[in-house]
Amino acid sequence: MDDANSGSSRHSLSLYVSNKPGVLIRVALVFSRRGFNIDSLVVSETQDPRYSRMNIVARGERETLERILKQLNKLVDVIHARDYSYEDVIQKELALVKIDCPSERRAEAFQVMEAFKAKTIDLAESTLAVEVTGSSEKLDAFETLLRPFGIRDMVRSGKLLMARGTETT
Repeated sequence: MDDANSGSSRHSLSLYVSNKPGVLIRVALVFSRRGFNIDSLVVSETQDPRYSRMNIVARGERETLERILKQLNKLVDVIHARDYSYEDVIQKELALVKIDCPSERRAEAFQVMEAFKAKTIDLAESTLAVEVTGSSEKLDAFETLLRPFGIRDMVRSGKLLMARGTETT
């Protein structure tokens, strides 16, 4: 998790917030003021439409992150913010990848897809679009193996996380 070159770490945060306009910008400003870059951000409505869940991956010093969490928890529309970086939680990411794939290379592409349990979502004469889910590391490895085909387009969801067992995230 540590970035050896900068002395910073990646942090996986989950925020439970009011589902109102302007909440996202206020949260992003807290990170910006402290010099944290947000690497990944996923926001979605929860089972209660009055609230949203924000999953944020950011890189920076742990002490600074602790100050950010304190500030976030003081914001009116933040119900709670928590760092899950060092906890055993469920973490998944989704990627949609479109590669150059003429018919003579399809068997090879399907072998890679099978190894990663990826699904075909679009098949054209010279391209193939696939969907794959898993850890960030799994998606990175999948991308590496698809590079020789020629990646035309790629979209990644960002990291989703959820507490294990009966604990609410």
